[in-house]
Amino acid sequence: MTSAEIFGSHVLDLLTFKKRLPKPTYHALRDAIQKGIQLDGASADTIAQAMMEWAVSKGVTHYTHWFQPMTGNSAQKHDAFLSFDANMMPIERFSGNQLIQSEPDASSFPSGGTRTTFEARGYTAWDPSSPVFIQRNRTVSILCIPSVFFTYTGHALDTKTPLLRSINQLNEAAAAALELLTGKKVSVSATLGCEQEYFLVDRKWHDMRPDLIMAGRTVLGALPAKGQQMEDHYFGAIKGRVLAFMEDLETQLYELGVPAKTRHNEVAPHQFEMAPIFRDANLAADNNQLVMEVARKVAHEHDLSILLHEKPFAGVNGSGKHLNWSMATSDGRNLLEPGKSPQSNITFLYFLVAVVNAIQNRGDLLRATIASAGNDHRLGANEAPPAIMSVFLGSQLTNILDQIEKADGFNEEIVASIDLGLAELPNITVDRTDRNRTSPFAFTGNKFEFRACGSSQSVSFPVSALNAAVTESLLEMNAKLEDVGQITEKNLFELLRPFISQSKNIRFEGDNYSDEWAAEAEERGLTNLKTTPEALALWQTEEAKAFAKNTGFLTDFELEAVINVRMEQYAKHLDIEAATMLRLIDNFVLPAAIAHQGESAASLSALTEALGEKAAASSALQAGRLHCLAETIGNLIDARNKLETELDAVHQLPEEAHALATAKQVVPLMDKARAQADALETMVDASTWELPTYHELLFLM
Repeated sequence: MTSAEIFGSHVLDLLTFKKRLPKPTYHALRDAIQKGIQLDGASADTIAQAMMEWAVSKGVTHYTHWFQPMTGNSAQKHDAFLSFDANMMPIERFSGNQLIQSEPDASSFPSGGTRTTFEARGYTAWDPSSPVFIQRNRTVSILCIPSVFFTYTGHALDTKTPLLRSINQLNEAAAAALELLTGKKVSVSATLGCEQEYFLVDRKWHDMRPDLIMAGRTVLGALPAKGQQMEDHYFGAIKGRVLAFMEDLETQLYELGVPAKTRHNEVAPHQFEMAPIFRDANLAADNNQLVMEVARKVAHEHDLSILLHEKPFAGVNGSGKHLNWSMATSDGRNLLEPGKSPQSNITFLYFLVAVVNAIQNRGDLLRATIASAGNDHRLGANEAPPAIMSVFLGSQLTNILDQIEKADGFNEEIVASIDLGLAELPNITVDRTDRNRTSPFAFTGNKFEFRACGSSQSVSFPVSALNAAVTESLLEMNAKLEDVGQITEKNLFELLRPFISQSKNIRFEGDNYSDEWAAEAEERGLTNLKTTPEALALWQTEEAKAFAKNTGFLTDFELEAVINVRMEQYAKHLDIEAATMLRLIDNFVLPAAIAHQGESAASLSALTEALGEKAAASSALQAGRLHCLAETIGNLIDARNKLETELDAVHQLPEEAHALATAKQVVPLMDKARAQADALETMVDASTWELPTYHELLFLM
């Protein structure tokens, strides 16, 4: 079968429903999906019956409300279609009520301390805007119903609900702007494409590393002689075993309606990337959750382990998730598509300035949405954008905005072309922007690319915040646009001028990795919050609370829960890493090092006894190595003792203080202990070193 024939075969979309539903019921479902109109009970029952019949025809026995709690992962509880009729005969049954709502126990999901343990009631509710799909395992097939998750009192306990709210609010603000600018009434949706980076390692090596099992990353490990310095892995030929994994992954994703498009080697050894075709943000967020879930399963089937952690290995690049974001109208127009002449493209300039103004106003909060223990390793490490938010537009667009600000005239520019010097290749038109890989938020031709998101993270919170920030910016600009009257270039440029001026602070065209930029950003007053607790604290200000509430994507209650959960997750992740490090040091590193020390001492003693003065020079050299080994062992014992003491101390602190102390005190002590352990790895006999090294993990597959 071709990829087109496979695509969506396990998805119940509107086209399939149209064949299975009476026309009035189909229209009711279509209106529920496209207009948000609530379904009546009779329609819900008919839809549920059609849904069950389709699923059963494909071997499905159970259904689940598939939702995304604040853990950042997906969750599900399976219920069977099996029931009994009035005569106690077994039948398959699925009602409209069962489709629309379910009641899982919510007490064991994170709520950031906003609910007590006995407040267990939570509800899942079907999100008809995201199609249902079938997940297959070896012997079981499950009908998955994408859902939101909320409390008994109606507060969101998930990441999808705020995303849906932000999409609706952005639609209203953007549609209002378009009606003012063009006189046309259309709806607008946020579009998204998530480039997913990951590592693959042989499962036999993975399963011999307790840190990879418990923490998802190596907390110890000396660098191999070769890492990524030869620059020979990026876009290199894909190994057969990896390609087989990728092909199986793509096939299963196609069945689930996930449009995987691109696959390639990334910079680091055993690092890879896949990217999808862009689509509506809600569906793209669901798709990315499926990408991570299915990739784990397929990797296991190939005796591989996938590492989605942002920094599984020291000394080589970590993994991120680039979020390609734009806005599209219901009649198919990309609002961030410049067209042939950006100067005359009024709508494009209006929305471009709105987005840049949004980052100027809320960039620090957007940075905080991608804060995590794993991402702290990447940001600002010359492999990912810094923790300083800035916007890259490219020279042409920057020049246009500068001209508007200075009220200069507009000269039509001839689109430049590059002659590659090869007769068999056509000339290639130059993009309007270069690709500044160091920028955290870059315009890339017809979209913005937010490059700071971590590879393991749910995209919903950052995309919700971005949608909300652009909504806020559009509402401010729309209020002024209503007073303009006739829309002319001159009038629009006058309106845009102050927004362009105030956004100059956030625009930067240079190297975001450089120390010079860090110094300049500080002069501009831009924040550079390098740890998760510092970044999350920004969301606890009254200004941030007002922003979340006024844009409608989070209530005060929900925002408190989100930030508390993220603080808890940060501290817990690092607690696990630190405890795992102590266990590895005690159970693997020190026993191997001390055994090697004993063997070396015995060998030196035997040498001296056997040869006496004749071995003086050699004995002195070996004694020096032995002294270095013994000193490093002592340093490691001292470092691990200090780490253990500090870890015990921070556990006595309240949650937020715990997180801050972990960042400021525990993490530096972990770094010191690791330095000594990694040094010992290079000194100890490889035959006594039980932990698989970076050599096995990064080069043997």
